[in-house]
Amino acid sequence: MAEETDTKPPEAQNGAPPAVPQIRPLAQYIRDMSFENLLAQKGIKGQVQPDVSVQVSLDAKKRDQDDQYDVIGKFTIRSKNKESEDTLFLMELEYGGVFQVSNVAKEQLHPFLLIEAPRLMFPYIRRIVSDVTHDGGFPPLNLEPIDFVALYRQGIAQRAKAQQQQPTGTA
Repeated sequence: MAEETDTKPPEAQNGAPPAVPQIRPLAQYIRDMSFENLLAQKGIKGQVQPDVSVQVSLDAKKRDQDDQYDVIGKFTIRSKNKESEDTLFLMELEYGGVFQVSNVAKEQLHPFLLIEAPRLMFPYIRRIVSDVTHDGGFPPLNLEPIDFVALYRQGIAQRAKAQQQQPTGTA
């Protein structure tokens, strides 16, 4: 006779609801920032048709304290004149946060940190970019919302492609 086993997680077996994943921001800060107004430096005059590009990279590292992680977002924002391809301004921003994470399985921690933490930091990053571009002599740049899930998936795909292109050991 076959023996039946209960495959429910321990929390569900004893009647308690499963623990809900939680992320709590402990601190947020600007780690590094630069803004170059190249329009003024080059003396470009007349009408310009700006073309803005935004590049984002994310990184997370465990801190010495239990369940605490540093998450850093690096944003490179470049505005070019569509007609002449002259760079109007260049902004580089490294924005970080310290987060306490609980009730997240180890295999889910990486995506959780690189999706949820940037999602929490984004309104502050957006405000900084808007204020700095305005203070730099341009109309305030309001970044469009970023799909951090798609960004995470894109990063996974790029790493997988890079690993496939690496040559294997030679004999």
